Amino acid sequence: MKPLIVLIVSFAISFFILKLVKKEYDFALSARIAMSIMLVFTAIGHFIFTKGMSMMIPNIIPFKENFVYLTGLFEILLAIGLLIPKLKDISGWTLVIFLLLMLPANIYSSINTINYQKGTFDGHGVNYLWFRIPLQIFFIVWTYISSIRF
Repeated sequence: MKPLIVLIVSFAISFFILKLVKKEYDFALSARIAMSIMLVFTAIGHFIFTKGMSMMIPNIIPFKENFVYLTGLFEILLAIGLLIPKLKDISGWTLVIFLLLMLPANIYSSINTINYQKGTFDGHGVNYLWFRIPLQIFFIVWTYISSIRF
């Protein structure tokens, strides 16, 4: 829920600031700025909640903490790429693929009731997927429309 709030608030602020600066509305740039801010926000979570996010990764995958750190860095790189005009398309496609690949981790953590912020097994459970899956689709569509289509 927090990433969605960060995305919407960032979009609204950047939308009006861009209107003041450029004297015109720029939906796509505002949306990319908002997605970039959201990605940095979620990337910070990789460094703060490393233990809990490591628990979201199935045991068959080694070096879980390193993987969490790398995906956090990757999110920051994608956030930067979305803001560079020459890189926005490839960054957009990469982010779409990344969001699709992260969905199984969210499903796994829901099934195992992982609370990634506490690093415990008292999370929201499978019911959380009724919110998380549509949210992930929303993020994918947002990315596609703002960075690939325009």
